Amino acid sequence: MESSPSKEIAADVVVVGAGSAGICAAIAAAKAGARTVLVDAGPMPGGELLTGMAVDGALNARGEWILGGVGRELFDECARLGGYIGPLNDWRLIWYVCFDPEVMKLAVIRLLDKYGVSLMLHSVLFDAQAHDGRVQAARLLNKSGTVRLAAPCFIDASGDGDLAVLAGAGFDLGGAGGEFQPLSMMFRMSGVDTDGLLDYLCRAPENFALGESDAIRGGRSDAQIAQEVRRQGQPTVFIKGDGPLLAGAIAHGAMYPTALIMIQPTSASRREVCLNSTRVANVNALETGALSAVLGPLAQQIETGVGFMRGNVPGFEHAVFSGMAPRIGIRETRRVQGLQTLTEEDVLQARKSDLGIGKGSHHVDIHQAGAGQIRIPVRDGGSYDIPWGCLVPRGLSNVILAGRCVSADRAAHGSVRVMGPCMAMGQAAGTAAARLAGGEWGGDVRQVDVAQLRRRLADDGAILDGTH
Repeated sequence: MESSPSKEIAADVVVVGAGSAGICAAIAAAKAGARTVLVDAGPMPGGELLTGMAVDGALNARGEWILGGVGRELFDECARLGGYIGPLNDWRLIWYVCFDPEVMKLAVIRLLDKYGVSLMLHSVLFDAQAHDGRVQAARLLNKSGTVRLAAPCFIDASGDGDLAVLAGAGFDLGGAGGEFQPLSMMFRMSGVDTDGLLDYLCRAPENFALGESDAIRGGRSDAQIAQEVRRQGQPTVFIKGDGPLLAGAIAHGAMYPTALIMIQPTSASRREVCLNSTRVANVNALETGALSAVLGPLAQQIETGVGFMRGNVPGFEHAVFSGMAPRIGIRETRRVQGLQTLTEEDVLQARKSDLGIGKGSHHVDIHQAGAGQIRIPVRDGGSYDIPWGCLVPRGLSNVILAGRCVSADRAAHGSVRVMGPCMAMGQAAGTAAARLAGGEWGGDVRQVDVAQLRRRLADDGAILDGTH
């Protein structure tokens, strides 16, 4: 059988990966006037935004917004369509932004369409044609054949750093001992009695993680914080793995080993929540066979988790399984080596930088095998800046990183990998790429005038200053 001939497509900016970073990058580039193509192997843009999980890192632990611009525009579109719940305090470590993932699907598609982003879905990147550190084209494979996608500037928002690595960039992989944070599958349950759940929290706060950040605890007892959660009136609770309820169930085999059951609202009308608790650790998600093999165990954990919640957690007695994420959640694979590396100290000390192009605030969050998890809060409940150099892969002149593959040490990566900073990085990458594609800064990502970029980002609503 003859293969289809290669198709040639030219663009100004090519974005590889349509997750939270990639869609914000593509929207920002298109808004700036660039002919933008967004590539993804899957059938639907949005990535982790479609799983039911809330967006972490859009606000700091003090409740200050640190994400603006395109990210906020996406939330506004979700609100227009009736699926936005808003920012909520977990009264543990963070604030997060909750919404209906089904409505978010529409919001993502509507904004991409509004700004004229060309989608190339169902397309797998298999090669990067590069010379002297400059990528001429990305080569894709889909059912139409092969595609050669040429552009003066590329954004790697693949999560795994696929484009940058194919072009020759160096990277670090997982932990120093070969370990990887667990893979997870988000799932949802509807018909939840929020009052019953929150009443249980107030009766038995010892089963819940509360006030792990001094900025949130504020000298209050667990019982007092539980009352604050009750007053908030939303099912935003965190059942801890070392509390008597969950630890006892794990010890007796009634629940799989896990550090947490994080519960976040997704729909008031369906009385639905998302649950984050499943985990299979130390799998290299770059190995397709190994990644595929965990789907069965994760599905079994979901079934176990639904039964545990119905049988043991007040408020869930009549709740039912209502959905699962469209893909396995991956916390870490490659971290591409950049001109600058975000460090654990940068994160924990809430370090600011004149070269910052976005902010993060999530705690250092490293999930481990079984019930283990490292959680270290950012100083004073504040935020840190992500320097431009962390988005620039060493040795490449026209590729920008955005999202989980950014240059960071492993501890810092445990913070910057979440969706809030990924969306901020996406806007910065797309804004810069549009100008680079037009010939500014010599078309070289290493020559970007960061002060100019920061002014443009601020004009477009990004939050770069004025927060803790």
